[in-house]
Amino acid sequence: MKEDFFIKQFKNKFIGDDGAIVDLKRCNIIASDSFFEDIHFKKEWLDLDEISYKASLVNISDMIVMNSKIKYAILNVGFPDMSLSDIKKLAYGFKKAANEYGYKIIGGDTIKNEKIAISITMIGESKRAIKRKAKIDEYVAFTGSLGSVSKDLKRLLIGKKTNKNSKFIKPILRDKFFYKASKYITAACDISDGLFKELERISKVSNVGYRFIKNIDKITGCSGEEYEILFTFSKKHLKAIKNIAKITRTKITIFAITKRGKYKNICKENHF
Repeated sequence: MKEDFFIKQFKNKFIGDDGAIVDLKRCNIIASDSFFEDIHFKKEWLDLDEISYKASLVNISDMIVMNSKIKYAILNVGFPDMSLSDIKKLAYGFKKAANEYGYKIIGGDTIKNEKIAISITMIGESKRAIKRKAKIDEYVAFTGSLGSVSKDLKRLLIGKKTNKNSKFIKPILRDKFFYKASKYITAACDISDGLFKELERISKVSNVGYRFIKNIDKITGCSGEEYEILFTFSKKHLKAIKNIAKITRTKITIFAITKRGKYKNICKENHF
């Protein structure tokens, strides 16, 4: 509630999607996200390069669901007293992500801070930006599987360890599927705060409700930090979407159909 209230203080035509569409000749999508110690992670959960790599993936995810290819990134990093080798390790994760996704880190700022605090702004290019505006009588689907991050986070919170391949440590981004399928997709957002919360966001923007054709339990629907993709598409494109999912080896679950109405999230807030 507090997060929504704060965002509403700056209401304008640019706010409301995973990235802002701005009037630039080539790089026309800008997105920014933060990754803070003891809010999004604890240092004992991730190595320094894993922290910076995940912070990058979180931002890259926003750009992907806007159908934007990333060109540049600006880093703002606050960190406590660290050795030069630790700083190098933290930088490595940022460079690894930039190399994998083909963008350049062009500047930013660093400050001394009591805890690790990362904020990244990404600038990208899109020939057709995809927003959160769905239409009536469309299929609603998500990529991959949901729920594992919530389970892994609960293990970490009680002092247990989790597998290094956990999606909490390293989110799996679905760029290959999404970029190929984008011409058939009407609305999309990444599942950062849980499926049910993202459904509410699309509902508010689009004035739609949902008729569920598959049961989604609370663990699946409330699990945050999944960074899978929630998307809608016209029923006439079902065959094309399934074919692209098969080609890119991407699991998709079609679980609802949009209808007139509203949808209310039943999960607890992940932030504040």
